Amino acid sequence: MRFRKWPILLITPLILAACEAQVPSKYTGPNAGFLEVSAQTTAAIGTRTVFAQTKADNEALQKQVHALVFRKTISADTAVQAALLNNKGLQASYAAVGMSATEVWQQSLLENPVVSIGLFGIGAPELGLYRALESSIAFNLLDVKTRKQRISIASAQFQQAQLSAVNDTLALANQTRLAWINAVSAFETVSYLRRANETAAAGSELAEKLGQTGALSKAGQAREFAFNAELTGQLAKARLAATLAKEQLTGLMGLWGTDVNYFVPDALPALPRSIARVTSIEASALKNRVDLKVAKIGLEAQARAFGLTDQTRLVTDLELIAGVESERESDGGDTSTDTRPQLELEFAIPIFDTGKARMRKAELAYMRAANVLAETAVNIRSEARSAEVAYHSTYQIARHYRDVVIPLRVTIEEEGLLSYNGMITNTFELLTDVRDKLGSALEAANAKRDFWLAQANIKAAIYGGGTASAGDGEGMAIASGGGGH
Repeated sequence: MRFRKWPILLITPLILAACEAQVPSKYTGPNAGFLEVSAQTTAAIGTRTVFAQTKADNEALQKQVHALVFRKTISADTAVQAALLNNKGLQASYAAVGMSATEVWQQSLLENPVVSIGLFGIGAPELGLYRALESSIAFNLLDVKTRKQRISIASAQFQQAQLSAVNDTLALANQTRLAWINAVSAFETVSYLRRANETAAAGSELAEKLGQTGALSKAGQAREFAFNAELTGQLAKARLAATLAKEQLTGLMGLWGTDVNYFVPDALPALPRSIARVTSIEASALKNRVDLKVAKIGLEAQARAFGLTDQTRLVTDLELIAGVESERESDGGDTSTDTRPQLELEFAIPIFDTGKARMRKAELAYMRAANVLAETAVNIRSEARSAEVAYHSTYQIARHYRDVVIPLRVTIEEEGLLSYNGMITNTFELLTDVRDKLGSALEAANAKRDFWLAQANIKAAIYGGGTASAGDGEGMAIASGGGGH
């Protein structure tokens, strides 16, 4: 019987499936790609990350974050840890890594064969059910030929997605640390302005009493009243800025509900006695920066895509179709069946699209990736140098305020108090000295904030995650005026 050819055709897909290479578990596991992301992140900043994929995972993370922040005064490290556990944008980035892994998995599988079966002459009176039967199985030969390169491209994109997730993690950690510094600095500014406002209120009250006795002119009273009013406005602005700065930190940590009931310190830590000099920061940045690694892998992926485009330039679709044709005939009441094998090769003829446009597009994509890589390297070098200069300069500036300006203001205040006790100076001169000291203290606090921001940006310059200028935040100056007579 010629029907014995049927099993051969039907078993062909099974033979191809048996030849299919086993897909590595790093592409098929539930945490595909994330373990590498977590390892690189921990090595860079020493903070753990979690990929929450179920409701139970999310509930467990919420409990951990609640225990970290609820009604507690949190440090910068605690804020960073809460953000890495609770920020939903970061979870979306980790999900993108998993999607990229499934793309490698998908490209590792052979394309499913297409089976077609057709019946002709259905209901023919002399033949019964049908007159002819045709069956075929189509295999995409080009899919088999280009499979290795497609897997290679997908693998490069998978690595790129992993590094992008690492960069997103580092960026969130850096943004959270900077937000914590800005929030604490804002509340420190409020405390200085509150003290200055109390001094201004005392001066305003004294001016009012002296005005009632005629010892102070209306112009002198107005100066004291105006100074007090301006400082009250500055204090209100500072409180608003502190509230908004804390809210930005809250958003980065992904907090809502009762978890927003947390506190930050009233002042930033004191300056360290000394700082170590940062050496070879450009070399360290070029070695460790995640965004540079992403650009390198992007260039490699474009090179592989260019080779794939070259292979499929002329033939974009090549299919082998194997099947059988079974035809039934009736002769004098006897029915016979004639079965013959069929073999077809199907492909597109490159008459109109010769592939030149696709080749040019692939070439330009490679050139673009190469230039992006070169630009990224140049920018990284510049950011590293800027971060190093800002780190050392802001420390020197903050030390200058701490060691020179503030002691001088203290001396002026103490000498003014002695003169006041000796009835050499009046009360308004003493209040002016106190205001000037508070103004210098506020400038010193702003300089201290700039140093801690610059220190945070040093790590970002080396490992990635984005940098911000240490002088981005503008400090508030105490209003001047209200001098005595």
